[in-house]
Amino acid sequence: MGYAIGVDVGGTFTDVVLRDTSGAISVAKCLSTPYDPIAGIVSGVTRALGGRDPAQVTRVVHATTLATNAVLERKGPRVAYVTTQGFRAAIPLGRYARVEEDRYDLRFTPPPPPVAPGDCFEVVERVTARGAVLTPLDHDSVRRAAAEIVRRGISSAAVCLLHAYANPSHERQVAGILRESIGNVVISSEVWPEIREYERATTTIMSAYIGPLMASYLSQLRERLAAIGIDAPIHVMESSGGVISAELAARRAVATIESGPAAGVLAAAGAGFADVISFDMGGTTAKACVVRGGRPEITHEFHVGGKGSFGGRRAGTGVPIKTPAIDLAEVGAGGGSVAWLDPAGALRVGPHSSGASPGPACYGLGGSDPTVTDANLILGYLSPTLSTTPPSDPLSPALSPTSSSIPPSDPLSTASSSTSPSAPSSDPPSGWDSGGIALSAALAEKALDRLAGPLGVTREEAAYAVHEIVSASMASAVHVVTVQRGIDPRGFALVAFGGAGPMHAARVAERFGIGTVVVPEHCGVASAAGLLAGDLSTDRVLSRLDAPDPEGLFTALAAEAAADLGVSPEGPDVRVSRSADVRFKGQSHDLTVGWTPARHDLESRFRDRYAEVYGIRQSGEIELVSYRVRVTAPAAGPPPSTPRHPTSTAPTTPSRSTRAAYFPELGGYTEIPVHTRDTLDGDLPGPAVIEDAESTIVVPPSWTATLSATRAVHLTSQLSERVPWPMP
Repeated sequence: MGYAIGVDVGGTFTDVVLRDTSGAISVAKCLSTPYDPIAGIVSGVTRALGGRDPAQVTRVVHATTLATNAVLERKGPRVAYVTTQGFRAAIPLGRYARVEEDRYDLRFTPPPPPVAPGDCFEVVERVTARGAVLTPLDHDSVRRAAAEIVRRGISSAAVCLLHAYANPSHERQVAGILRESIGNVVISSEVWPEIREYERATTTIMSAYIGPLMASYLSQLRERLAAIGIDAPIHVMESSGGVISAELAARRAVATIESGPAAGVLAAAGAGFADVISFDMGGTTAKACVVRGGRPEITHEFHVGGKGSFGGRRAGTGVPIKTPAIDLAEVGAGGGSVAWLDPAGALRVGPHSSGASPGPACYGLGGSDPTVTDANLILGYLSPTLSTTPPSDPLSPALSPTSSSIPPSDPLSTASSSTSPSAPSSDPPSGWDSGGIALSAALAEKALDRLAGPLGVTREEAAYAVHEIVSASMASAVHVVTVQRGIDPRGFALVAFGGAGPMHAARVAERFGIGTVVVPEHCGVASAAGLLAGDLSTDRVLSRLDAPDPEGLFTALAAEAAADLGVSPEGPDVRVSRSADVRFKGQSHDLTVGWTPARHDLESRFRDRYAEVYGIRQSGEIELVSYRVRVTAPAAGPPPSTPRHPTSTAPTTPSRSTRAAYFPELGGYTEIPVHTRDTLDGDLPGPAVIEDAESTIVVPPSWTATLSATRAVHLTSQLSERVPWPMP
């Protein structure tokens, strides 16, 4: 049994977790390298190995934002869309919901469609919703479309014919003709054969859009890991929390769009509580998800790049994707979120982030905009003596961490100036490690002073305002996944992780009357650790109205999914879960329920689920719309352990000390104890700070911290019972 490595690439940091043959954990945390993400990965892996033999690595599991960024930034290849005659305009017309500020914009311009109108093509054919051929496929119409696609210089095509889920033969014939002259052709019946042509079309288009990028990226990653001696299989976390091979991820790239957030939820699900709210705050974003009964909520449709109130993405915004994903809400709030003044002079925080380049002002790498990290440093929540020297690494050029040749921007230099934050000015050096960044209190003070002046408040008041605003923003994401869905969050534990999450978790919990906060060991790299907890897993779906043989459909779907994982559906330890999408006849939307062949039991499950979602009980005839299977196989490797003295590449502060920290309920700055997990013995009443190598836990007044047997820090509130029903 060799080493297993988990790699999570975020907008600010790249986290690496190595699990050795005994189950012990080693971690490394490096600044991400946006210009070349693999450079940060290689540096982090090298640090985590710490001199171990790279040939002993037997598994690498990766979470990446490549697919998400490609969709948001429109950096993929040009794609042609091929559909049934009469439906070419569906994609250019699209579906747009005017939300947020767009509702008041009299000159609102919808975002551009995923495929330009001129790149949409029709072919002559038609089948019914039950698969009967109405109009045979005209092969000449396909050849004419192929010739025009080639003439336009397009090398990738997405094919989505009407009702191809019921009869894929026409799609397969179209693909065969297109592949004679076009390199990358993706068809909806292979990507996600589910009812509703618009969502199926956008999912297929996005697969054609990001597939070549994902294949190239994973190929380069494999080569560059091999160059440092790692020749292990590479697995990728998919959106629903399963792990798939790199080869399958390249073919089904659309399934990796929510790769990174899914890993963190898995880590929260393993925190030892049945019902938890996963709260992940990194450098760029914050994400929340509900886990009930140890299982995260799963959605079968989400929107990439969508807008919405309070962290929830609204239908009609962004690009709809029909594939299973862990259901979470996300806001642009993280440690690197920039504080700025809007044109009315009001203080705003995020969604723009300083990212890894240039980073918060206190990093001393060229950033000058005030960020959440700068505010937390001024408030005394972060230690200014986290480390003093940059790491000695051949991948990292010598650079003083407190100086930079990059001239700082100064958008808030005068009292009359009010602007949104400036863009990053350069990339960090390859392999730069967070453990080598000395946090400069002087630079943080300078940045916050540029906010305090226009606001007419003290530096400390400005810093705490930033802290409060970003906490409120993150609370909105929790509100979306709980209160807005009829769930009382007071019965849940809040599991906080990410580099910035434990600093804000207690304040977020106070807003909802949540009385327990759990901060797991290795909380700063929990998403990377969660990657190693994921089993090999993949999903299949097929829409069939009134299928005569559901058992045969389930068997075929399970065989396809198992083949993708390289296992047998009847193999030992292989689990096959079945579910179906059910609706009342006459309704257009359906709900997913666990499968049972007994019709009466299936109807009962559906009605219970209907009442849970909509709050009313209905009666009537039901119909089955789609059939789903999920095949799961255990991943090889030793089980994780909780060593008493875990190793880390990042240095820690002294074992026990004190420093001044700002708590307004105590009148301002107060001298508080500073602990590590090793010095935490018994109950620690707040206010206090507990420092990890990769994160910091703030224990506010009226909270008590204790260390569990698994080395998780549990925060307990004495105020939770007096808090009324939570408000947004």
